[in-house]
Formats: sequence, C-alpha cells, structure tokens
Amino acid sequence: MDTKFKEMKIKYLLTLIVIALTTSCEKDFLEPDSLSNFDLDYIYSNVDDARSGVNAIYSYFNQDAFRSRLSNNMTGNTDIEHQSGWASNGDRYQIWDLNALDSNRDLNIVWTYAYRSIRDANIAIKGIENSEVLNNGSEAEINTMNQLLGEAYTLRAYWYSMLAYHFGDVPYVTEAPVAGADFNLPKTDRNEILSGEIQALIDIEEKMKWADETSHGIEQVNREYTLGMIARLALQRGGYYLKPDLTMARNSDYLNYYQIARDYTQKLITLKDRILPADFRQVFLNQCKFISPVNEDVLFEVPFPIGGGDVGWNIGIRVEGSAQASHDYGSGGNYMAMPVTYYLSFDSNDKRREVTCGLYKITEEFETEFVNGPMNISQGKWSRHFLDPAPGKSSAKGTGINWPMMRYPDILLMFAEAENELNGPTAQAQEALKRVRQRAFDPADWAEGVDGYVAQVSTSKEAFFDAIVDERAWEFGGEMIRKYELIRWGIYSEKVQETVEGLKQLADEAFNGTTEYPDYMYWKLDESGEFQVLNPDFKVVAPPDDTWNRTSFLLDLHDDVTTYDEWITRDWENYINGPSAGVVRYVFPIPNVAIEASQGTLDNSGYGF
Repeated sequence: MDTKFKEMKIKYLLTLIVIALTTSCEKDFLEPDSLSNFDLDYIYSNVDDARSGVNAIYSYFNQDAFRSRLSNNMTGNTDIEHQSGWASNGDRYQIWDLNALDSNRDLNIVWTYAYRSIRDANIAIKGIENSEVLNNGSEAEINTMNQLLGEAYTLRAYWYSMLAYHFGDVPYVTEAPVAGADFNLPKTDRNEILSGEIQALIDIEEKMKWADETSHGIEQVNREYTLGMIARLALQRGGYYLKPDLTMARNSDYLNYYQIARDYTQKLITLKDRILPADFRQVFLNQCKFISPVNEDVLFEVPFPIGGGDVGWNIGIRVEGSAQASHDYGSGGNYMAMPVTYYLSFDSNDKRREVTCGLYKITEEFETEFVNGPMNISQGKWSRHFLDPAPGKSSAKGTGINWPMMRYPDILLMFAEAENELNGPTAQAQEALKRVRQRAFDPADWAEGVDGYVAQVSTSKEAFFDAIVDERAWEFGGEMIRKYELIRWGIYSEKVQETVEGLKQLADEAFNGTTEYPDYMYWKLDESGEFQVLNPDFKVVAPPDDTWNRTSFLLDLHDDVTTYDEWITRDWENYINGPSAGVVRYVFPIPNVAIEASQGTLDNSGYGF
C-alpha cells in the first residue's frame, strides 16, 4: 500500500445531511434529528453515496471512545495485562480500579459514541434496505449494496457487544430515527440484544464479500469478520455475565450458542481457510508499516488514517522522546503492562513471547535499554520506533497504526473451544489448537511443543478447556480482548487471584534465594546493535563476561517494609475482594448525562451502585 492510499483510507466523505446527523444531538443520546424518507431515498439512490453513508459508522473508531478507550484503556486489569488505578481518582483510574462514578467522562464518551454509531448504522440499514438500487439495480450494484448492509449490521453488533459488556442491560434501538418516535427507551435484557444481533448477522453474512473482493480488504468489514463476529457474539451470549445482584450466571440455552459458534467458525474454515503466516512478529509489524495483506492472519483491522489512532502512543514499546531527543520517532508510552507471571508462563521455545512481551525501551539518546523492572514489561507487538518514515520529534498521538479487531487464530481457537464444549476434545478440536501452536514453535520443536502438548491436554474436556484459556493468553496478549474472555468464562476473579498469588510466590522465592527464575536479568546490545537477554527465564549466578549489563528483576517484587511491591497487592484488589468477594464487578454505571436525558426511564439500580 502506498502512502497516498494510506492517507486516504476510508476518509468518511459524507453528504451534508449525514455530517449534520453525525455532529448533532448533544441533548440526547437517542434523539438525533431525524431523516425524512426523501432524504434516505436520496442518500441511498446510488452505491457511491451509500458508501459515504456507511462510512459515517466507521468514523466513530477515530474518536477517543474507541481509539484509546475501548480498544485498550478500558480493558484491564486481567491476568495478562495490568495497570494501577488506586493511586488516582482520574477517569481512567476509576475504571481500572472498578470504582467508576456515573460522572466519569470516559464512560460518557463511550456511551455517547456507541449510540451515535448505532444510530448511523440504523439509518444506513433502513436506507439500503429500502433502496431501489438494492431491489432493482444491476447485479454488481446489488452485491455492493448487500456488502454495505452487512458492514452496517456488523458494526452495530460490535457496539452492542461492547455496551453489554460494560453496562449490562441497555436500551436496544434497531430502527432509524423518525419524527415523533419515543426516544426514551428502557433497558433491554442483554441476552435479548445479543440474540437479536447474532440473528441479524446470520441473515446477512452470505450476501457479503470476502476481504479479497472488497475495495479496502481487511481495512473494512468483510464476510470473514462477520462470520467471526457471529461466533464471538454467540460465545458472549452463551457465556457467563454479571447480574444486578452481583452474581455470575449464564442462561440454560447456552449450548445452543456454542453450537452457533462452532458452526460459523467451521463455515469460515471450510469456505476461506488460510495458512497462518510463519512469522508471528510480521503480523504486527505489517500494521506499523501500513501493510494490510488479505487472506492471511488479520481478518479486520480498524483503518486509522495518518494523524489518527493511539497505537504506539498509549500502547506498545515505550519510546522516550523530546525536542532534544537524538531520534525523530517522538514519544509513546504503555498504559497496560504485562505481569511477569504472564511473561514466565510461556514455554521457553514459544516465539510469541519475545514479540508480545517487550523487555526493552528506546531512550531519548536513541539507545535500547532494558525496561525498569518486572512491572514495566511492555506490550511489544507495536512500536512507533517501527514507523517509516519517523513521524518527527514532537509527535505523540496519531501514529496511523491500525488496530486488529479479529485474527484468524481466533477463529481456530473459538472453533476448538466450542467443539470441546459440545463434544469434548475431538480430533477436530485438537487439530485447530495444533494449527495455532505450530506457528509458535520451530518445526524441530513440534513433537514436544505441539503434538506432545496437545495430546497431554486432551485427556479430558476440562483439561482441554484449561489449555484453550492458556493458549488464548499466549496468542492474543496485548490485543486487549482477555477481559471479555474471562468474563464469559466466569473465571475473571479466579484468574486475577492466581496472578496475585503467583507474583507473591515469585517475590518470596527471589528474596529467599530459592528461585529458578531470573532474580537479575543480564542484557546487552550485540555488535550489530541487536538487543539480547542472556537469561530470559532462568537464573544465572554470573554472566560469562563483562559485556553484559545486570538489572534487578524478580528481586524488585519484594519490599522490605510491605513485603511485596504495593502494586501487587492493590492493582487487582477490587477484582478479588470487591462489593462481592470472588466476583468482578466489571459492569459500570450508566453515565448521569444519559440518565438525566432519559426523563426517568433509566437508572443505576443494582450492581451495588
């Protein structure tokens, strides 16, 4: 992809009417200025203007509601990602500490832009379904309009999925706004919402285009992604969820939704299978280099334009920059770090570890250095340091690095999970798991790391499920979907408690001198300038020569006064001993702005608010 195309990708060239809709309605999240049938007939009278109308739905990805909130900030803490929230009462800290107020501005923008996107999706759906072009156009026009319709339905389903995860039961709007309609809708059960969205996607997916048939490939919603979303939503619908009385439950019909997940992942595997690229690092390097190949790993990624998106600014390898820096890459941090328990959980031969867990940072002097201890392991899949050309000394946000929404390994692992839940660890389930692990290991290690491992974890349904939980952690670390998985599995509190206890054990063993893991890390830059770690997951008494730098590692987990670093005992405290011990209150209050605008229809009853 050339730079000019990158700068133009999905530019949201909207008609004046659609722009007015997108920027109006500060007064009510459900009551925009309505379109007349004439307006809709005009906008959707040809495929080009219809494309512009659907592009309006995509535009919300480039708002803070998504690019820095839903994509990563609001998705910690888990057993593989963490951030400290208790040290501040700022908006994002409230969310990390699970004590957000209804006045939280981050929650307000997510709620507001979710419903604006849903509104524009409903407008597009009505306009396209009533379009003369869809019903009487040429074959090419009908195919394009059906593709656009599928994009609108799929994007709407995404936002409803996020609303259900973050707010529980919410108003369910599926109609385009019309004058005189009642916009003060009550909450709808989250299961009803998810069931409705799943069925809408099932009804449209066969009319959609594969990524290699679309104009923008994996940078627009395609049939692969929609099939994957059917499965993802089905597992959400069939999984556990938090009830207002702060208990976790799942409906008795859950196996029906595991069957849907199995069937639609199998459908994608049958119709559009692909070999996973051998180089795991290249999957994410592509995003930093503005390369978006079809028929490979990524199914759909949010297409951030240059100047948009926060990948490589608030998530990724830490790059220290300033006007006086010796490099032109600007500055970027990492709001979500990787617990050292997660880093050490990888098999020593698993090639995903060094890609996922960044043990280095880039300094202002343009030098590569080891990170500041085990609490600062970066999400290493992205870095502004990979950008070409360098974005400039004063750059920070707006890297233009795309964000992956779904990858093909997710399809394979969702299939394996659903198949196991329905039929146990069958040969088909085992093969899907093997395919994901094969890329993670050199072929010489497959006998033990793939075949032997999968045979070992396939002795029972329970053991195979545990292996799926682990594999999804190793495959998707840093992609910030773990929170949603732990919720639907019903093991959120259990897994974070395991993390805390694991960190305490590492601290104790390092302090007592009984650890087999690195109490100190030894690192250097080799003659070619490549960053090297001598002992990534084992203890050494001394380095082989004096070219190695020594950095305290697991010893840093111990504190002489408090025994453990305070972040160990406090970062996950509300995930373990919150309002209901052993249950994570992951649902947040509906913003007070929305409640006030609802004229008494909405409230924040339940969930201990």
